[in-house]
This record gives sequence, C-alpha cells and structure tokens, in this order.
Amino acid sequence: MIANRLLIAALLAGAALSSSAQDTSPVVSPIHLAGGASDPAAVKRVQQYLNEPWKFKSKRLRRDEVDALLAKPDSVLFIDLRTPAEFIQYGSFPVFLSVQNKDLEKQLAYLPRDRQIVTVSNHSQRAGAAADLLASKGFNVIGATGAEEYEVEGGTAVAHLVPRAPRVAGAASGAASTPRS
Repeated sequence: MIANRLLIAALLAGAALSSSAQDTSPVVSPIHLAGGASDPAAVKRVQQYLNEPWKFKSKRLRRDEVDALLAKPDSVLFIDLRTPAEFIQYGSFPVFLSVQNKDLEKQLAYLPRDRQIVTVSNHSQRAGAAADLLASKGFNVIGATGAEEYEVEGGTAVAHLVPRAPRVAGAASGAASTPRS
C-alpha cells in the first residue's frame, strides 16, 4: 500500500513537472495555495503555532536544518502525514513518502529503519506527534517540520502543483476537421 501511495505521489509530481515544462497554456489557480512569507494568511497560521509551546519530545526543525537534510536524499526519508489534498493545496517537499497520519501505525512494518526520518505536516503539530510515535518504536527520527512553516521561514524547496487550465472543446486539435471523401 505504501508503494502504491509513493508511486501515486511520484506520478503526480512528475506529471505536474512535465506538464508545466511542456505546456505553455495558462494555468488556473486552485481555490487557495499557501504562499509562504508572501501570504499574510499563511504567516498568521504559522505564527499561531510558533507562539505555542512545543509539546513533543522530537525536535522541531527549522528551515536551515530542513535544507541541509534535503541535500542528503539517500540517507533521509521525509514522511508526509497529510492527505493528498493537503499536500496539493499547501505544497510538498520534492521527495517524500506519503503515509497519512491515521494510517501511520498500520504502516510501521513498511518503513525503512536504515534511514533517518523527518515527519512533515502543515504546521509540524501532527508531524511532532508522529515523530514521537516513530521514535518510541525504534525509528531514527531527526525531527518534525511543517511545509507551511518552512516556507514562511524563507524555504524554497516546497513544490506547489498548479493544475492546467481546462481545455476548451475543439481547441485541443488546433485544426478544423474536414470530412474524408
């Protein structure tokens, strides 16, 4: 099941990257995209969580720490605990394994024990709880981070999927159809 989710996440990311590289048609923004430090609503959400005391044993990672870990993809596994709708809406790190928070305990047998783990949520709260759970089960957890926190702190590695504009019927071929004789 994890392999399926990883494949789906990779396919979504690959499709978005290849379509954005090949397609020059205008894009339609989703209802809301988190925008890091340039999004006042995102800054407000992040500040709310940063002002609360950290209640987890695992470390809350800051932008510079996350950037350093992203530079070592062979030894670090980022586990994104959010729903696919959340990482599409708020963005995600370029390489991650998607295991929804509600399924984490059921998926422990499939997680690698030979890699360092960073857990990811929007504002690191779910990630902190999951990091503590994984550490208690013997996994090598480095810490927890929030994708939106990372962006508000100036991080640039979070990728946002932007859907293509809907195609207008008949406009896809670019040529008028003529009847064959």
